[in-house]
Amino acid sequence: MNILEKVKVLGDAGKWDTCASTASNRKVTGTDRVGNVAAGGICHSFTEDGRCVSLFKTLMTNQCKYDCKYCQNASDCAKNKVMYKPEELAKVFMHLYTKNYVEGLFLSSGVCKDADFTTEKMLEAVSIIRTKYKFNGYIHFKVLPGASRDSVKEASKIADRMSINLEAPNSSRLSQISAVKDYKIDILRRQAWIKHIAVSSGQTTQLVVGGSGETDLEILKMVDWEYENMKLRRAYYSAFVPVQGTELEWKDKTPFQRENRLYGVDFMMRQYEIKLNEFREVMVDGNLPNGDPKMHLARNYFDGPIDLNVASRDELLRVPGIGPTCTQRIVNLQNNGKKISKRSELKSIGVVLKRAEPFIKIGGWNQKTLFGF
Repeated sequence: MNILEKVKVLGDAGKWDTCASTASNRKVTGTDRVGNVAAGGICHSFTEDGRCVSLFKTLMTNQCKYDCKYCQNASDCAKNKVMYKPEELAKVFMHLYTKNYVEGLFLSSGVCKDADFTTEKMLEAVSIIRTKYKFNGYIHFKVLPGASRDSVKEASKIADRMSINLEAPNSSRLSQISAVKDYKIDILRRQAWIKHIAVSSGQTTQLVVGGSGETDLEILKMVDWEYENMKLRRAYYSAFVPVQGTELEWKDKTPFQRENRLYGVDFMMRQYEIKLNEFREVMVDGNLPNGDPKMHLARNYFDGPIDLNVASRDELLRVPGIGPTCTQRIVNLQNNGKKISKRSELKSIGVVLKRAEPFIKIGGWNQKTLFGF
C-alpha cells in the first residue's frame, strides 16, 4: 500500500477520537526550529487571536489486538490492516504542516503485537518530527492501554498533552464492550502515571456515550472523580454510532443531544463549581432529562425570581443566560453600590435575556413567568 492510501485509511480509522484540546503552555526558545506550540493544540476551533487551526489526526496503525465491540479497528474487524513506518508518518505530517494544512499532530493507534511495540513506533515517529525536522509545535500523544511506565515517561518528554480513553465509566461497563481490557490496570494505572509525570498541558480522556448501557450519572460520577483525583484537564464525550462489521452494529445510535447535555453539565461542574449532587436531583433513573440541563437545574433550585442587585454569586451562576463572566460583572456592580434597573443594562453586561428573564427581577419586577413560579 502506498503512502497516500495509508493516509486515507489511517486518517479515517482515527476519526472517532475527539481532540479539541487547548493550546500547550510549553515555552520554546531559539530560532533553529519549526512550529509555534502556542498556536497549536486546538482542532477546528479558535486561538486567542481569532485564527482557526487544526491537527493532523491519525493512527499509527489500524491493527489492534483488542476486541472493543464498537470499534472498526477491533481485532476481527479491520480489513485493510496497515501501519506507518515512523519516517513515513514524519514526512506526511511535515508535508501537511509546511503546506499550512495543519498546525499540530494528534497521534493515536491500534495495538499491534503489544502496547509497547506500537508505542515504540509512535515514539520513533514523533522523535523524527522533533529532532530531524525540528518541529516544536503541538503534539498530542495517545497512551495505549497496557503501555509500560517507561514508554509513558518517554512520551511525556516529547508530547504536549497525553491521554488514554476511559471508554466506559467503570470496570463493569467496560467488560460489556471488551473482554480483554482491565479497567483499573490497563487504563486507570496509566492515567496515574501520566498525572505524576506532569505533561505540560495535562491529560484528557474520552468516553463512549451509550455504548455499554451506562447512565449519565455513572459517566458524570467517574468524570467528577477524575477531575478530583487524576488532575484531568478535560473529558470528552462521544455519542455511540454503530459501525458496520462490528459486534454492536445492531445497536441504535445514541442521540447527539445526550452527548451535548453531558458537555453542558461537565462545563458547569468545572467552570461554575456546581456539585454533581445538584444535577442528580433533576435526573430520572440516573439520566438527564431532555432539554437544557441548566434550565432544569434552575427550575429545581429557585423558589421564585431573584433580585440581581442582592443575589449571591452562587444564585447568579445558576440563572440560565448568566455565566461566570456576567456573574462577576454583576457582583462588581453590587460591590460598588450600583443597581441594575433596566433590561438594556443587562444586555450590555452580556446576559442572555431570553433565557434569564423567567428567573430574575429587573427594577423590582419579574419580566416573564415560568411554570412553577
